[in-house]
Amino acid sequence: MHDRWLKYANHRFLQGLETLCLTPDRIPRLEDVNKFMKPRTGFQAKPVSGYVPPFLFFDCLRRREFPTTITIRDGATLDYLPEPDIFHDIAGHVPMHTDKAFADTLARFGESAHTAVRLVQEIRDKDEQARRATSIIKAMARFFWFTIEFGLMRSEDGKGLKAYGSGLLSSYGELAHSIDSPVVQRYPIQLEWVVNQYFEIDHYQPLLFVVNDFEHLFDLVGELEQWMKDGKLDNVSPGEPALSDADIRSFIEATV
Repeated sequence: MHDRWLKYANHRFLQGLETLCLTPDRIPRLEDVNKFMKPRTGFQAKPVSGYVPPFLFFDCLRRREFPTTITIRDGATLDYLPEPDIFHDIAGHVPMHTDKAFADTLARFGESAHTAVRLVQEIRDKDEQARRATSIIKAMARFFWFTIEFGLMRSEDGKGLKAYGSGLLSSYGELAHSIDSPVVQRYPIQLEWVVNQYFEIDHYQPLLFVVNDFEHLFDLVGELEQWMKDGKLDNVSPGEPALSDADIRSFIEATV
């Protein structure tokens, strides 16, 4: 992966790799990762072995904890794996968590989940509450997908693009594909488009969005939360991601 990272990853990701002292010959221990990461941004990798409901996941970000999968892919799926594993989380996500601007953005996104819970819990009609919760969760999940997971960013010289999304940074094949392939559509990010755009997880992404820099990304999270307060996320388009009853209850029944 290192040759691909040098060519396609944003410079703060590369700085994060150096900060964490990751080596390619072994799976890192989370306590070692946290030893280098927490003093810089307050973030810690928190081991999980399975499904984490969306509100609990977002709330972990607010507390500067990142739920980190402890399973590992096999050699046959190194190029692309739909489900997260420790390689995706440690190699894709965690180096970015050493950067203050990015870490602040994640924590800010987690705070917006509390706003969503308060808004949803004010609704007395149970059917309407579930409908609104579904719409807001879809909007938040889509934003997370097209930024934190599969985001592109303008390079520092303004002449090209670099990857900052963990789904790209943890896939040997899709990392190059996201920047070089003529079949990928790449557009400057538009919030109204992102929150209404469904996605599929079982293949390379055909549509990606570009932010200017990490300050731009942080501002977008604030805009997303304001849209939430203004009711602009109450009727987003249907489609992926599919949500379970447990996903929706995680917001309706949350304590904030």
